[in-house]
Amino acid sequence: MSVEGNPISNIDKWPHARLIPTYGIRSQEEREKRATACLLAVMHGVPEFGHALLGDLGAPRSPSVDTFAEVRFKNVDGKTDIPDGAIVCVRGSKRWTCLVEVKTGSAALKNEQVERYLDIARDQGFDGVLTISNQITHGPTESPVCVDGRKLRRTKLWHFSWWQVLTEAVVQSRYRGVSDPDQAWVLRELIHYLSSDASGVSGFEDMGEHWVPVRSAARDGTLRQGDPSIRQVAERWEQFTEYLCLSFSQELGCNVVSLRPRKQTTSGRIDKVEKLLATGGALEATLRVPDAIGDLQICADLKARQTSLGVHVDAPTEGRPKSRINWLLRQLDGAWPDLRIEVWYPHARESVAATLEQAQAKPDGLLCPADGKRDPRSFTVTLSRPLGQKRGRAEGSFVQETRAQAMTFYRDLVQNLKAWQVRPPQIRTEPDPTTNGSTSPPDVLPLLPKDVIRSGENNDGAADVNATASATHNQDEPVPTERSAPHEADSVEFISDSAIKHVFGPARAVDLTSPLADRTRRLKG
Repeated sequence: MSVEGNPISNIDKWPHARLIPTYGIRSQEEREKRATACLLAVMHGVPEFGHALLGDLGAPRSPSVDTFAEVRFKNVDGKTDIPDGAIVCVRGSKRWTCLVEVKTGSAALKNEQVERYLDIARDQGFDGVLTISNQITHGPTESPVCVDGRKLRRTKLWHFSWWQVLTEAVVQSRYRGVSDPDQAWVLRELIHYLSSDASGVSGFEDMGEHWVPVRSAARDGTLRQGDPSIRQVAERWEQFTEYLCLSFSQELGCNVVSLRPRKQTTSGRIDKVEKLLATGGALEATLRVPDAIGDLQICADLKARQTSLGVHVDAPTEGRPKSRINWLLRQLDGAWPDLRIEVWYPHARESVAATLEQAQAKPDGLLCPADGKRDPRSFTVTLSRPLGQKRGRAEGSFVQETRAQAMTFYRDLVQNLKAWQVRPPQIRTEPDPTTNGSTSPPDVLPLLPKDVIRSGENNDGAADVNATASATHNQDEPVPTERSAPHEADSVEFISDSAIKHVFGPARAVDLTSPLADRTRRLKG
């Protein structure tokens, strides 16, 4: 391709034509309508993505996901309510329907609007109402709005954050895959649109307007429980924790969750965070990555202005104490020198700690001071970095710095650690007689009664021929014998051939010139 004889060298810099353009959006209302229409249309056009998104809501895996935009209903006052959309899934005799309400940018969901849609859903026979906004919650059953609980007796209320929708699209496109190539391209176009700032879709903006005063008060030690600003920061921290989980899910392709008691409510979790922030000046969270060696522990210490990221590792159950410590040190080779290692011992209140640099120079320093032979129970590996100070998402902000630190800690350390595995029992290998010319004799076993023959019997158990002949001769006439001292044969018992084979084996030949063989011949003669 050329223009006026000159080759086009900057073709790689030209923007591609997009299915869903991000330019030309003039207002917040237009942004919401475009985001709603794009999402619902792709859910219908890419059923695999639609089913993955609606699976946790109880929707059946129908042949198609039917979606509609700006549906209209008359309320009891005769006025028209227009929810942003509706979704219908039909499979066999099961029919699942829900209304959709969408917000983008900084717009928040309104309690009274959601309650009206719940009334419409109940009257029209819908299963529930789905809200979508930039507000992040722990799961689809938790909602950022507060509605009358009586309205939820027959109708359900679900919530998706836009960051969760984007995460589901990324995981479906990158990891699960889409069977149809054209549908896969459509899903990638949706990801491109939702990733643009012009779409009004964002993950987590900042820690709120009270972040800087609370951070400064924690450093000065003037925080007091009950302060409304502390409550607001605690709520933002909960959203930031879920934002981190979804970010890890995008990078890993699996479901990363934050750990918390199963029966703990959203309000109860925020109360716990608020209490810890007021008393200790810290924010803590624990993230669980499937199949990782341990849970990822995050602690933002506002007093010390440090962010600590740690992982708990179970110690091996075999070997000497020093060998178990070296097992961990070998895996940490090449990590940050200031990485802190804590060794926990049974029946000990405190751990033994050292930096990686110190432990590599002197591993004995991590042994139990009270008893050097005591086996370690577990290890805790922690990395501390400066706390982000700014409020927003710019460089040096708390949100960006903490996210980058968590990703780096997991990528460079946690994902490379392997848990200890006990070696399975091994089958003992016996030497092969066919490959080894000399066979070792078996253990000598005691002779059995059947292996011993008395005088007058041969090796086969039959009567001795000579003894029989003598008996026959005595019946005819006496045989003169010379009286002599008692012969050894009078008290000797012979060893049968089967006993010899049992002791020496069939492959061993008896040396006929040996004293034992000569003695046996004399006794038989």
